[in-house]
Amino acid sequence: MADIQDEIRQEVTQNPVVLFMKGTPQFPMCGFSGQVVQILDYLGVPYKGINVLEDADIRQGIKDFSNWPTIPQLYVKGEFVGGCDIVREMFQNGELQAHLANAGLPVRAAG
Repeated sequence: MADIQDEIRQEVTQNPVVLFMKGTPQFPMCGFSGQVVQILDYLGVPYKGINVLEDADIRQGIKDFSNWPTIPQLYVKGEFVGGCDIVREMFQNGELQAHLANAGLPVRAAG
């Protein structure tokens, strides 16, 4: 499992924004993943989606990596932000936009 942890660590450190999700950004396979995709797309933030349904090791590995039991999981600049509920709440109160902007990422102004 160490190899999977290294692979996950590499993804979250090499990509500014990573979403571990069920499905792909173009075709989310669960409602929670779809909600996070909609938020990120709305904000215009470039991100990498990783489909955990394609690899059972990554699916379990990301839960172990973050010590968080559910998917999707959003990472910004190597830091675990949260799952769907946390991301949605942060988006609604403006914290997500501020967090992304503070990380030096382009964020489309809500309007």
